[in-house]
Amino acid sequence: MIGSILKMNWQKGLHLKTLQHFYVKIQQLYLKKSMLIDFQIGITKVLFITQRTFAFIVTIVKRPMPVEKSFSVALNAPHVLPVIRPARTLKKNDVNDWTKRHMFAMAARLDKAPYVCNGCTIAHKYYYNGRAADRKYRELLISSRSGINMTKHQLHQKDQIISPLIEQGQSPYQILTNHPELDMSVRSMYTYIDKGLFTARNIDLKRQAKFKPRKCHKTQITDRSVFTHRTYSDFCSLDLSSFVEMDTVHSSRESNKTLLTLFFTKEKLFLAFLLNRCTKGAVRLTFDRLEKRLGTYEFISVFENILTDRGSEFGDPVSLETGIQGIQRSSIYYCDPMRSGQKGAIEQAHTMLRMVLPKGTSFEFLTQWDVNLIINHINSTPRKILSGRTPYEVALETLGEDILKAFQLKPIEPDKVNLTPKLIRFNH
Repeated sequence: MIGSILKMNWQKGLHLKTLQHFYVKIQQLYLKKSMLIDFQIGITKVLFITQRTFAFIVTIVKRPMPVEKSFSVALNAPHVLPVIRPARTLKKNDVNDWTKRHMFAMAARLDKAPYVCNGCTIAHKYYYNGRAADRKYRELLISSRSGINMTKHQLHQKDQIISPLIEQGQSPYQILTNHPELDMSVRSMYTYIDKGLFTARNIDLKRQAKFKPRKCHKTQITDRSVFTHRTYSDFCSLDLSSFVEMDTVHSSRESNKTLLTLFFTKEKLFLAFLLNRCTKGAVRLTFDRLEKRLGTYEFISVFENILTDRGSEFGDPVSLETGIQGIQRSSIYYCDPMRSGQKGAIEQAHTMLRMVLPKGTSFEFLTQWDVNLIINHINSTPRKILSGRTPYEVALETLGEDILKAFQLKPIEPDKVNLTPKLIRFNH
């Protein structure tokens, strides 16, 4: 091409300056073509960077990001170049004026956070919405945690163990303590029962229902002189770590029989003795029988300090404190009036007793053998405060086997513990 131009112009007799002028034009022509090729290659690189940027964002989020589709005003915008189209296949007509004007602006937005082109005017563009993404994330988080983390077969196997024991009056904590193979927490068991996944229901749980305020039916001690040096403040001044709480549980109005209850605060051991009448003499007679079984000195070591309420059956503390041989065998202290919470441990034990003997139950046909059976089941129940051990196991270490035999206590197998009225009905 250069040769033809030179030949043509040489024939016309052009000078050297004219030849230099033509050489510059030719050089500018090739420069424009090379610039066009470089521009095409640059656009291709920008488009590839855009594709990689969106792929990087999707990789970070690890799931398809929620987007909202937006349409610009420029609905008649020309077609955008394909992203995956190689540079060598681009033609001159593919790069138009609109592409030159907008592609560089888009590339500038993609170089900084949030690495999306939220402000461009591409006709059918997609942009990231933070609020929509957070909403979708929280919906996914809730849905992923719904349901239970076990199969139907595993649920059925657990139900075969849990539901019969709940019907026997056992608590979820007691069941899980005796059956670690269930591999669940107490909170999870309550949740599954509440959702109705087990055969047992909420109504079968004894402590799910609220209790009415307790009414006081006891006759209070009228002789105030017995409280001298025996008040609750005098008891607190001793700062004892272990003592015995004493109370009575009354039958229905049809029967005069009463249960004299004793609770060891350290071992959580619960005792009950059947009284034909709720009188001072009946309580004194029970104390004398216990002293004969245990021996005077063993009685003193076990019942050294006793805290009780101001019921009339405890109105003769001197007779209770004085043993068969005239030796002081115990020290009696009284709670403040209408303050049963000061001996709350034994009140808590009474709730377990009432599971077997509900209020309104008559003790007329009840025997001491029946009472011992109930007490054995209560003392064979694991307690959380004892780290899953039973009161019987703890008392066996602290008090000894001989004292437990004198109390006529025996351990009950974990799965045979029954804290329902059926325990007595089946034995009559």
